[in-house]
Amino acid sequence: MVDRFDAGYQFPPIRATLELVVGVLRELFKGLRVTGRIMIGTITGSELVTTRYPQEMREKPQRFHGRHVLNRYPDGMEKCIGCELCAGACPAKCIYVRGQDNDPANPTSPGERFGFVYEINMLRCIFCGLCVEACPTEAITMTSLFEMSTTNREDAIYTRETLLMDPVGKVPHMFPEDELADLGELDTADGWLKATSPSGVAAYEGVEMWRGTPGPGNWDPEPTQDVRDSRTSEEDGDG
Repeated sequence: MVDRFDAGYQFPPIRATLELVVGVLRELFKGLRVTGRIMIGTITGSELVTTRYPQEMREKPQRFHGRHVLNRYPDGMEKCIGCELCAGACPAKCIYVRGQDNDPANPTSPGERFGFVYEINMLRCIFCGLCVEACPTEAITMTSLFEMSTTNREDAIYTRETLLMDPVGKVPHMFPEDELADLGELDTADGWLKATSPSGVAAYEGVEMWRGTPGPGNWDPEPTQDVRDSRTSEEDGDG
């Protein structure tokens, strides 16, 4: 290492040092110019891109992966047959299912068995939706609700009583008095199904692939591409 106090050490020219410093400051200013513009725009409101949650609720996408729900058939019978395929497909191992034989005189589901025990540990769930794809009877689907924070671990265990919709299609919430939860989002258990339906295959275009529930969900097939294009053209024309 050269001793800086050695009489033979040559300091860099002042001009070169100034050019280096000015170049660094110029590039730093270029990088901060965008940040500064957005910051000032956010303060004034002209560039505000965030939602004032919870005063303003963001509109969820149709295929949003939210809280789960156990569905019923339109006649009120439960769709879950206790096969445990959802638990086997779950990569987080957060689902626990135990089946029980139906009472022949008063069956709970159309199959031989029904989901007597059904639990989901929301602390482990990664909301991947593989349980929805694995279910052969469309018993479990996902809603648009995600406001379900808890203060203890026990409340994060959703049981059959919390997940199962009632015979008229209403889905219970563990905290019905939660001011931040839009309970109407529990009625949107149908949107994600359209992502797993074979609408991309021409032979199934326009064919209803899912059986409905007693709730308000729309289980109709997705419209054809021609219908979507016509709607887009009409929206562009109105705009």
